[in-house]
Amino acid sequence: MPTDSAPTPLNTTTCDLAIVGAGAAGLFASIWAGLTDPSISIIAVDGARKIGAKILVAGGGRCNVTHAAVSETAYYGSSRNSIRNVLRQFPVEKTVEFFASRGVTLKAEPTGKLFPTTDDAHTILDALLAAVKTSRVRLLNPWRVTGVEHSGSDFLIARDTAFDHVPGDPAFIRARRLILATGGKALPRTGSDGLGYSFAKALGHTLTPQIVPALVPLTLQQNGQQSHPLVTLSGLALPCTLEVRGGTNKRLAAFTNDTLLTHFGLSGPGPLDISRSLQAAQATDAGAALYINFLPGYLTDDLDQMLATGAGTSVGNFVSDLSRRKPPREPLELAEGVTGLCDLPERLIRVLCAMANIEPSMPCHALTRDSRKALSRTLTDLKLPISGTRGFTFAEVTAGGIPLSEIQLATMESRVRPGLHLCGEILDVDGRIGGYNFQWAWASGFVAGKSAAMALGQQSAT
Repeated sequence: MPTDSAPTPLNTTTCDLAIVGAGAAGLFASIWAGLTDPSISIIAVDGARKIGAKILVAGGGRCNVTHAAVSETAYYGSSRNSIRNVLRQFPVEKTVEFFASRGVTLKAEPTGKLFPTTDDAHTILDALLAAVKTSRVRLLNPWRVTGVEHSGSDFLIARDTAFDHVPGDPAFIRARRLILATGGKALPRTGSDGLGYSFAKALGHTLTPQIVPALVPLTLQQNGQQSHPLVTLSGLALPCTLEVRGGTNKRLAAFTNDTLLTHFGLSGPGPLDISRSLQAAQATDAGAALYINFLPGYLTDDLDQMLATGAGTSVGNFVSDLSRRKPPREPLELAEGVTGLCDLPERLIRVLCAMANIEPSMPCHALTRDSRKALSRTLTDLKLPISGTRGFTFAEVTAGGIPLSEIQLATMESRVRPGLHLCGEILDVDGRIGGYNFQWAWASGFVAGKSAAMALGQQSAT
């Protein structure tokens, strides 16, 4: 690309505002920039051949638009106070109102997740694209960016000439202001390749020390050629309590939610939510580990005492009956819409008994003290040998990115490069499963788009 002192290259188009990335945050920023000041020229570019791939696969193809109750406590990364300052500028009520104004009604499920009443993600994407058109935004795709730099008082964005593009599209875009909404690295098949980080760094920003997959399935370690016993139960889903503990056994995070046992390890809402905390703990504490409780609301000592009074009932039947009862205490961090009652299937009980070296048919009164404790620990406090995650390919979001400390939260404008705004997943903010990450995209995109347009209007006025 040319330097600041170089002339504008041929085949360059100019605009007031350029937006790199047309995912959820980029589309929303485009819409609100156009709504805020209809007089400015806006170009949004994206390397994908089809816009909105991540929107279309979200929520199993239904698109979990947001959550009924969103607060900063559902997020990680930069300080929660900073996250709150952005979220409150565009709360859930505004999200519902925006889509309703586009003819899209949302419904709340028992979990608190909000989906379109059509149960079709295309409804959301179509509404966004229609709003982009109404806002007079010029959307170019596929238009893969190869570099961004500050050129004079403007920003110069270069297209990757080796990449497919629409004939006649410009090779360069010169813009007075720029919004980076390139996303992170999660789900690379949708176009999230992490290239936006290099653009941000070239413009003076830094990145967090770690950029890792979050909301990602976990893999269980194999013992030589032998798989972990739980992977033999692939397809089984049930509510469990997952805990991350440090090397001193201090509880660092806990979730009680549905856990899906798979051929590789663990998936489902519980494991996806805990994956972020586990990776963060292991990055600084070699002793950090994940524990699972198949009987949420029961402690190891509770079960040990109950087994001691099981009389002639077989271990298998006793555990099966116990799993259908209301637990003695509230499960840790019980998710909305989840009862916590596990009703353990017989095949799981057989596997867990085998792991404790106990026959399910054995009478409870025949158990030795050591056997009781081994079974109690296996059922309620089993340490899992997690070998890693399934990586960005299967992650729903990226943890890490550009710190919010480098952003003016009222405008999402860069503190290190005036005229640059950032929004969405490129920032060091990631939320729990349940629509929180989309709400961050809507809120940060709204602030970035509106603020950029207002700043351009003020510049023109002077």
